[in-house]
Amino acid sequence: MHISAKDLAALIPADFTLGVATAAFQIEGALTEDGRGPAGWDVFSAKEGAIVDGHSPAVACDHYHRMPYDVALMKQLGVDSYRFSLSWPRIQPNGSGPVNPAGLAFYDRLLDELLANGISPMVTLYHWDTPLALDDAGGWLNRDTAHRLGEFAAIAAAAYGDRVARWVTINEPATVSTNGYTMGLHSPGEALMLNALPTVHHQLLGHGLAMQALRAAGVPGEIGMTNVYSPMVPNSINPLDWMSAGLMDIAQNRLYADPVLTGQYPDIIRAAKFFGSFDHPDEDMEIISQPLDFYGLNYYMPTKVAVGPVTGRCRRPWRRPWAVT
Repeated sequence: MHISAKDLAALIPADFTLGVATAAFQIEGALTEDGRGPAGWDVFSAKEGAIVDGHSPAVACDHYHRMPYDVALMKQLGVDSYRFSLSWPRIQPNGSGPVNPAGLAFYDRLLDELLANGISPMVTLYHWDTPLALDDAGGWLNRDTAHRLGEFAAIAAAAYGDRVARWVTINEPATVSTNGYTMGLHSPGEALMLNALPTVHHQLLGHGLAMQALRAAGVPGEIGMTNVYSPMVPNSINPLDWMSAGLMDIAQNRLYADPVLTGQYPDIIRAAKFFGSFDHPDEDMEIISQPLDFYGLNYYMPTKVAVGPVTGRCRRPWRRPWAVT
């Protein structure tokens, strides 16, 4: 059935917020301009074979230079809300210490441009572009990175708190831990498997500390976090497929949602003592599970899960490979 864009738009309820979203590293370019410091993704994306067809983020969409035109396009589209991320290394080049005035000024201009065009700003504090100095010190394997994110949140609140309608502390911690530290597909390119689990806790702690900083600054905007979620569908009636799908649901979905929404990790995680490899104070969970104004779900697709082939004697069943499509 054919339907025009005008007729389709008429079906949208009047109180529905139509938004678009980006991430700084994906669109801005200008990686070495106006005092921006390097990010871990700068190094990772320069590795041969890391990015498809050898593409470079050096220019990307050139949003850093074309920002007013991009906002004008959003207005032309009838967008109500724009979710974008602050480039941590553009504002705070080393991830700690002094801020970069030129970086602060860019987002000042962007916020003013959005408001002048009737578009509500939704700001993501952390969308994966960890300053290289923090990555070199261990990145999200290092508990200190969580505290640095809290500090960055305070900087952002002081600069932009009066104009931001909604704040996202962290975007898709599951993707950072799984692709960046478990399998090595994203920056920083670590393939640590279960040894990547501390990055889960440290990101969630960073979320909580960022929330504390925003609340302490008295920002009027709503505050929440966002993760990526996928229904896990067993590939067949094979009980092992169902078991694998259940484990994947915990690893992808509940491992992140439960601490934030209930104040504790899933029962199986705590029973298996997966987090016994490092100590964290009891009060961490209170920081992580502070009340939210919203909880964002990024949804792309369901995931079909099948148990992988097992040969020989398996002494470590948690290393049994899963086929995920």
